[in-house]
Amino acid sequence: MESKSSSLMRNTLILTMATFISKFLGFIYVIPFTSLVGTQGFALYMYAYRPYTIMLSIATAGLPLAVSKFVSKYNQLGDYHTGRRLMKTSLIIMSITGFVAFLILYNLSPLLASFLIGKDDQSGNSISDVIMVMRTVSFALIIVPILSISRGFFQGYNSMEPTGVSQVIEQIVRIIWILVGGFIVVRLLDKNVSVAAGVATFGAFSGALAGLFVIYYYWKKQRSHINNLYNQSTIREKIPLGSMYKELFAYAIPFVLVGLAIPFYQLIDTFMVNKLYMSIGYTLKKSETINSVLGLTQTLVLIPVSLATALSLSLIPSITRLYTANEIDPLRKQVTQTFQMLFFVTLPAVVGLSVLSKSAYITFFGIHNAYEIGSIVLRWYSPVALLFAMFSVTAAMLQGIDKQRLVIVGLGIGVIFKVIFNFLLVSPFHELGPVFATYIGYTISVVYNLWVIKKYLNYNYTSVIKRILFMFILVIIMGAVAGGISYILNFLNVDLRIKSVVIVLICGLIGAYLYLVLSMKTGLIKLVFGKEPALLKKIVFKSPQRQHSK
Repeated sequence: MESKSSSLMRNTLILTMATFISKFLGFIYVIPFTSLVGTQGFALYMYAYRPYTIMLSIATAGLPLAVSKFVSKYNQLGDYHTGRRLMKTSLIIMSITGFVAFLILYNLSPLLASFLIGKDDQSGNSISDVIMVMRTVSFALIIVPILSISRGFFQGYNSMEPTGVSQVIEQIVRIIWILVGGFIVVRLLDKNVSVAAGVATFGAFSGALAGLFVIYYYWKKQRSHINNLYNQSTIREKIPLGSMYKELFAYAIPFVLVGLAIPFYQLIDTFMVNKLYMSIGYTLKKSETINSVLGLTQTLVLIPVSLATALSLSLIPSITRLYTANEIDPLRKQVTQTFQMLFFVTLPAVVGLSVLSKSAYITFFGIHNAYEIGSIVLRWYSPVALLFAMFSVTAAMLQGIDKQRLVIVGLGIGVIFKVIFNFLLVSPFHELGPVFATYIGYTISVVYNLWVIKKYLNYNYTSVIKRILFMFILVIIMGAVAGGISYILNFLNVDLRIKSVVIVLICGLIGAYLYLVLSMKTGLIKLVFGKEPALLKKIVFKSPQRQHSK
């Protein structure tokens, strides 16, 4: 039998790899796409995807993760019957809400476009272009909710592979559609970037359809096993649908709000930035450049956050089982392990991005996409990844112990401060104003979540803080070495983009290797993961244990 801890590690690994691959692909395609359409075309693409993400979350109403928690809870009690009934009825509801969300976004697009662009400045994208891309992406809302609810059902059975594989396939198909479609429109048909952005936004529909086929494959593959569990159900009493959905929506509302946290912060910037910068004298074109740069840096910064997303998905069913079984000590150990894993992976990535911000921005987005502004924004925006990751994980923990309402309180306070400081900080700090406002909003939410965890789990942060501080020391050493090498390599007399690529590759590899060596030599990896992963032993060649044995 697989132990609970090894099961958590396996599920976390599956979702971490799948989410990382998905996020990495979702970032990599931006490089050729922005070279095709530029910052103005990317801004147009972003105008469509920000409202789409919000409408998608509303359409699913947080049900995928809520279903995961609901099914996991009743499966733990031996009642496989209730989870199956929930799945069947939820598919019907998702079909309806998805279609309603499609109609809402399709018909609201003229109003949203007018707010985004305005009618006085014609130096940037037009209102008609924004309407077109919004209406194109809205079709995906018909199918994505069904895909999401199906993933939640499998996660409730502690089966993370269907979610992981379908995420990767969905992303691959979507990216192929975006890049091939954009290339055909711009290079072969010689159309403008607005048409390319419109074609690209339809990739959300094609990718979701591919993901749905993957989920159906796994359903056929696992159907007999799930049916066997269903037939062995120890409880056959039918819970009234009203009671069942009352409990489900009690989970769902906090899930949707937590899931909206990062997209909502992005939406706030997308819809506020143009107006704010134009109010202090910027043209629409220059305001859209800053808007696009913020979107590009967010895409890059969110890659390290993929671990937190994966941890959140695997944490909720696992914590729910431990909390339902009143196994508080194993629950506290899992919280500690999660924090350690999160900082171990995210912290060096954040510091590396910040130290190499100029070279990283030029490497991925080129010298024609406002790299002067972009490198500054990336340097300051990179640490926000830690706050994003911490919020995702702490919110998942609180949801797992039935403190959903308290998560909403912390998030709400943070969002209010984000909006207020967007107004206050744009004038004195210009392009960094929205970044600092995000720091303030997310810090408030994270600190609040940590306080709630301490209160309701009687959790002591002392040991985990000591290990995180030790990680900071190793990361500072890594960052100093990478920064020193970067300074020397900047004297190379070659093309700026080639030089940037060389700096990122050399400094990134040396920095990562140094961090792993220091982590293994000091025993940090063993403390974080419980053992030294075999793969890392091969990378570092010799661990302290091997040397000692010799």
